[in-house]
Amino acid sequence: MPQPQRREITYTDELLADRTVHRRYSDGGQEWRSADGGGGRRIVRWRDERGGSGTDELLGRRIVKRVYANGRPPIYGREAGYGRTLWSDGVLTVNRTSFGGRLGTVLGAVTAGAVVGGLTMPPAFLSPEEEEELRRQAEASASGGGDGGATGDPGYGDWDDSSDTDDDFG
Repeated sequence: MPQPQRREITYTDELLADRTVHRRYSDGGQEWRSADGGGGRRIVRWRDERGGSGTDELLGRRIVKRVYANGRPPIYGREAGYGRTLWSDGVLTVNRTSFGGRLGTVLGAVTAGAVVGGLTMPPAFLSPEEEEELRRQAEASASGGGDGGATGDPGYGDWDDSSDTDDDFG
């Protein structure tokens, strides 16, 4: 199967007084995001400036499922660390929130270069059974003292983007 054309979109997050996050993308897009830990699942609800909405769910093993409320087929992302998520549609989102100054410049150059070529594409499709298995594995790892990053508490209480955790889901 041919690989989708990759393109990079950076974003910054701003924590708002109501504990939601306003995300601004370099392509002009905007999202308002709120954590929803309902039922023990790790979900972020989002809406954008174009009237779109949906959810991002961390399934486990750094796989994120983006579901669109309008019925558009879901896409999957693979968290690659350092605020980078590669999506099954070929978009690489890169969090610039916590990387200012010289460090941000260096990481930006690295991300746009060789590191991008080494990222593993997320799945294009997962069956409901495969998704449930990822959730089960993540739950088992979290209850067994998981690593706190890929499978542990996402830290939404602080919306902390200062570390290499999966708290922002892409």
